[in-house]
Amino acid sequence: MISLRDFKVDLGEFVLQDINLDVKGGEYFILLGPTGAGKTVLLEAIAGLHPVLKGTISIDGKEITRLKPEKRGVGIVYQDQMLFPHMSVEKNIAFGLKAMKCPKQEIRPRIDNAVALLKISHLLHREPKTLSGGEKQKVALARALVTRPMVLLLDEPLSALDPNTRERMQHELAELHRRLKITIIHVTHDFEEAEALGDRVAVLNEGQIAQVGTPKDILRRPSSTFVADFALTRNVFTGQVREAENGHVSVDIGGIELKATTAARGSVHLALRPEDIILSPEPLRSTARNAFEGTITQVLDRGAVLYVTVTIPPEFVCLVTRQAQEELNLRKGVRVWITFKASAIHVF
Repeated sequence: MISLRDFKVDLGEFVLQDINLDVKGGEYFILLGPTGAGKTVLLEAIAGLHPVLKGTISIDGKEITRLKPEKRGVGIVYQDQMLFPHMSVEKNIAFGLKAMKCPKQEIRPRIDNAVALLKISHLLHREPKTLSGGEKQKVALARALVTRPMVLLLDEPLSALDPNTRERMQHELAELHRRLKITIIHVTHDFEEAEALGDRVAVLNEGQIAQVGTPKDILRRPSSTFVADFALTRNVFTGQVREAENGHVSVDIGGIELKATTAARGSVHLALRPEDIILSPEPLRSTARNAFEGTITQVLDRGAVLYVTVTIPPEFVCLVTRQAQEELNLRKGVRVWITFKASAIHVF
């Protein structure tokens, strides 16, 4: 387990502070957030690459806050791989072992194990400049894993890859984690990546942790408007709880009242996922407590799916498939009904 307590790193122009975080042993943990949130700084601080102004870092109960990077039992892989261009793949992988003064008789077996795990034995004689992006990432992973770290740190390892290679590498990282059962901390700003790989997620914003939870927690139960916006909730409102009846409350969001389920009273925020809204040309016969007629004011094409904005007012963004868009003739100016359950609304 990795434990950070009252953690602070001050780089002058950027401060990472008030970090309290526990990562379970064997967990695939995601550090998620926008550019400049502090994700890489936190990763590098764990690796020992930034001085800690305050607080502690512990791995499996042992404090490592002041230890040199090579004494911490962590391996780090960057998005640009940072392979040595003048060395072959084999020498790149062996570099860390020689730096840690690994016994000579252990070097070959460790390299063989790492390249077999990542299926790159055919690349050993090659130079980095001749490799594809995915091959470079595998070599960088092998170089980190060959030192047998307790914790593997990944800094946006998939961001420089094309979509097909990124998808393959996601699968390979998940399989690698399943086989090795190693603790992984993975930095990304891509929520789909976090959903595909993460057991749990910490969302960072301006050097502080905004929320920790499972990907579903972050997606369905954001704790702030920042997290809701970052998770592309798209429908985030401020309102006043007016009354309660039969387990539901009415929330005035300015112009209309939504039925929701919450114990909160007074001023609240509401989050509603686009995929939880049903679009129809006529009112639906449904048990859903919320149904409103409005006008389509925008259609954003995203390939297989589209985001359709319906203005009541206010505006609601709905997610539909291309097939639904064609069948329902969803285009600007068309009058439609939106329907969603009270339980689909998260109140915070």
